[in-house]
Parts: sequence; C-alpha cells; structure tokens
Amino acid sequence: MSGRGWLAWLHRRPLAAFLLLGLSFLLFGAATVNLALLLQLNLKLWLDVGWQAAMDGALRQLGELLLSGYAAMAAYIVFKCCERVLVERLTRRDDDKRK
Repeated sequence: MSGRGWLAWLHRRPLAAFLLLGLSFLLFGAATVNLALLLQLNLKLWLDVGWQAAMDGALRQLGELLLSGYAAMAAYIVFKCCERVLVERLTRRDDDKRK
C-alpha cells in the first residue's frame, strides 16, 4: 500500500487513526527515554574504558542504539501522519464534508 493509500485508509477509519496515534506516541516516548539513557551510559563507558569497551560489546550496543533511534523516528512519523489525518478531519468545514 502506498503512502497516499495508507493515509486514505486512515481518513476512512478515524478510530484506527486515533488508536495508532496513541500507540505510536507511547512507543516514541518509551524509545526516546530509553535511548537517551542508554546512549549516555554507552558514551560514558567509552570515555572511561576506551577501545576495550568496544571489544567488550559497547560497539555492538552502539549499533543497536542507532537502530533503536531509527525505530523511534519511524514511530514519530506514524504519529505525525495520524495527527495530520485527525486534525484535517476535525477541522474541515461543513462545505468540505458534503463533497
């Protein structure tokens, strides 16, 4: 399903858009808080231990944190799409509703 098809599907199903909005909001919030804490600790480990931290798994963890960041960004994009659909639906004028 293309991006426009997905938005059209959300326009036709405002309850689904609202539920997806809430789910993506929770996922984005949880992911960013967790990401910020773990990234801070990972960088502190690198500064304290140096290259040995990479050999002990900090490099892999940093890669996983970057992937988590992209997952949080995807949740944010879903949130913004659902928000747009719901705001357009709630703010359109009566003239537009008849079309």
